[in-house]
Amino acid sequence: MNHGPGKALLRQLKALPQSDESIRFPGWQEALQRAELAPPVRENYRRGILGLLHHCKRQRCGASVAVIQRYLRTVDPAARDALRWFYQSARNGGAAPQVESGRDRADRAFEGRLERRPAEPRRPSADRGGPDWERDLIAAVRARGFLWRTEETYRQWGARFAAFLRPRSPYAASAEEVAEFLTALAVEQRASPSTQKQALNALVFLLREALHRELGEIRFRRAAPRERMPTVLSPEECGRLFGALEGTVRLMAELMYGSGLRLTELLRLRVHHLDFARGQVKVAGGKGDKDRVTVLPAKLKPALRAHVDRLRELYAADRAAKLPGVWLPDNVARKYPRAGERWEWQWLFPSRETSVDPVTKQRRRHHVIDSTFQNNIRWAAERAALDKRVTPHVLRHSFATHLLENGTDIRTVQELLGHESVETTQIYTHVMQQPGLGVLSPLDVRVR
Repeated sequence: MNHGPGKALLRQLKALPQSDESIRFPGWQEALQRAELAPPVRENYRRGILGLLHHCKRQRCGASVAVIQRYLRTVDPAARDALRWFYQSARNGGAAPQVESGRDRADRAFEGRLERRPAEPRRPSADRGGPDWERDLIAAVRARGFLWRTEETYRQWGARFAAFLRPRSPYAASAEEVAEFLTALAVEQRASPSTQKQALNALVFLLREALHRELGEIRFRRAAPRERMPTVLSPEECGRLFGALEGTVRLMAELMYGSGLRLTELLRLRVHHLDFARGQVKVAGGKGDKDRVTVLPAKLKPALRAHVDRLRELYAADRAAKLPGVWLPDNVARKYPRAGERWEWQWLFPSRETSVDPVTKQRRRHHVIDSTFQNNIRWAAERAALDKRVTPHVLRHSFATHLLENGTDIRTVQELLGHESVETTQIYTHVMQQPGLGVLSPLDVRVR
């Protein structure tokens, strides 16, 4: 039976002396940035390695060979690519091997079987899945016209459940085993209710709709509900954060705050999504694959116009170099195959360098990497001496809170944010600063 990359990597690790000495690789993030990987693949590697390091932190142990062996059995196949890179690069001091040993040849053969994560959704004809259960799942998902993100999510949960069941097949899974898996998510991994619900939906669809198994009632321990208050910056703190940024990164941060965009919505903006005349930003294919319109800050119009003018020069250079057009959603690519070469479809925030598309193997220009923008925001918060944990999503939280504090109707805020339910928007009323919601501390009253 072929168990894929995980088994191959396990065989490599088993061939090494079983020492508890930690595999030290302090400069892995810098080495990862230098690696010749497509931006989305690099980000998947980063997340996979952070998962291992967080596991080691929880277990109070180093990332030894034995620890990686045990950890490999608990992760989905997508994370194994990252662990293979981490292990090989750590062994070679962050550099590629100069002399190919027998073990290196095994690494090379193993790497040849790995499936790179695509920068954007794969074309259906290019990816039909691996194991039989995954092929059946893909067929069921695509027959119902689910979104690409939904397909990826269901496949990831299916892979984790298949690893949980080994050596048994998902075709033989029972309701009790699904319940055991979901309970382990809540108890051992302390997953949130939304994560557990997502796993439940994915597994029920996999077993009932794709594998045609009747499960009956699934009894499992539900994850404890948690209510988290969003981190919100004051207007003065937003100004300090923007002051610590410059150039395109500052423009991106101000647009994200001024329009209330999610990070992926910001990165996937295209030239024609800006409507300067109406003062609007069109969000195409937002969360839930829903389009919406939000406000374009008048203060940013001059800077955005200048930015778009500079993009024309980059666009002309790409066309002169005969680069393939930018990536397009599957339905657009079918209907308008050459649209990716047209000006209006170009990314509003393109990357400086071109990269190889892992699906078509063509070198083209993609949008800015999400991790790059996240790191810039974090470093700016440090330079601005902000005492809060600042991520790009904090800018969206601040947008909503400041609108409510300024008297904007909550239904309007809901529409601008793209929330399906007003209950989601109401969480911002708990962090507003306005009369009636802020009370005086007894100490303040006593001092007076």
